[in-house]
Amino acid sequence: MILIFYYKTSGDIMHKKDKCEPGAWVNCTMPSQEEIKMLSRKFKIEFDFLKNALDEEESSRIDINDNIILIVVDIPLYVKSDKAITYYTTPLSILLTEENVITIALKNSDIINSFAAGRVKKGDTSDKTNFILNIVLYVATRYLRYLNQIIKSSDRIERSLRKSMKNKELIQLLEIEKSLVYFSSSLKTTKVTLEKLFRSRFVDHDESDKDLMDDVLIEIKQAIEMTDTYLNIVSGTMEAFASIISNNLNIVMKVLASLTLIISIPTVISGIYGMNTKNFPMMDYWWFPIILSIALMIIAFFILRKKDMI
Repeated sequence: MILIFYYKTSGDIMHKKDKCEPGAWVNCTMPSQEEIKMLSRKFKIEFDFLKNALDEEESSRIDINDNIILIVVDIPLYVKSDKAITYYTTPLSILLTEENVITIALKNSDIINSFAAGRVKKGDTSDKTNFILNIVLYVATRYLRYLNQIIKSSDRIERSLRKSMKNKELIQLLEIEKSLVYFSSSLKTTKVTLEKLFRSRFVDHDESDKDLMDDVLIEIKQAIEMTDTYLNIVSGTMEAFASIISNNLNIVMKVLASLTLIISIPTVISGIYGMNTKNFPMMDYWWFPIILSIALMIIAFFILRKKDMI
């Protein structure tokens, strides 16, 4: 199944095209090796240069080959399961040719789908620099949206942890911490890539593009600051609750040890008075060992209680 589509804006409306035209946006989602070869032949791009877009571990970067600019940025995605929602990032490759903008996404993304469906009323496909900047700006706003969702989930899990201390909540916090690590790493490399792109002499831009560039960098920097702040909060919360759980376990073990000591008193007394000897006091009175055991248990209880052992 070929997942290569062509779009072109007319005014503020995105139109789907049957074939590629100058000034059109070429959208390729989850491509196969054959589709990458087809793009290579159609747009006269070296296959080795283009196939890097198939690497799921490709980091954010910028590369230039034969006046074709490759921009790789990380976009946020999420996976929802029964236990938790995990956020992660995946590379989005943007190629800037003489006539077209080509995007290659390894995963189906709401970000690209929103542009294709015309839900994002910004960006003119014929103005390639402006269109790329609007894609990156939308990526940055999606990071901020997911970060707000993450912090809300973190607050909810923290409230649950105060009551239950179950492994389920701790696993969810661990997933959040892992998601924030992904975001932090991706945002910082994306920021470096964008700064290099904005300084590049190969990308044409006017004054309005410069303002848009500033907006993109501001959003990216804000997302980085939020990610680092939330990561510190979640990490501190994990450490705090780990200490609380460990402390609770120590308290339980201390109480159990104290109760074991108290319960062992009747066993010791009955063992002593069960021996075959008549040299112990009150040996002929069956009720005496019972009263002695109860008395010693009460004394031991109050001693341990006073020492905060129970």
